[in-house]
Amino acid sequence: MLKREELDKISESIRFAESNTSGEIRVYIAKHCKGAPLETAYKVFHQLKMDETDLRNGVLIYLSPSDHKAAIYADKGINYQIDESDFWKDTLELMLSYFKKDLIAEGICKGVGKVGEVIKSRFPVSENDINELDNEVIIEE
Repeated sequence: MLKREELDKISESIRFAESNTSGEIRVYIAKHCKGAPLETAYKVFHQLKMDETDLRNGVLIYLSPSDHKAAIYADKGINYQIDESDFWKDTLELMLSYFKKDLIAEGICKGVGKVGEVIKSRFPVSENDINELDNEVIIEE
């Protein structure tokens, strides 16, 4: 689906986005999405234990390219802070605009960057910040 260099580019965009925030961003690519994408993203978020970050500031970008489904799920620490009600919808639409042009990796990177920008204003990086979650793209087997 995605080449190694595209996966590396996405991982690098996650590292860059997280360099200015204590927030955690993960990308999960599913073979198939059974059900509503947001509900599935919620389940995957908890399976990955993303709800165990210290500040509850994790964001999961969930994609199923073969089913043309995607969702962004943020933990309660972030949702409590984000007052832009359309932010998640707008970020998803930005990503989908790239997907429609078959620019999957670029669309994911744009979404990661946009998420990173908004969470850094609410969760700036601290002096003793540690990366709580791996930055590698998770591909469902």
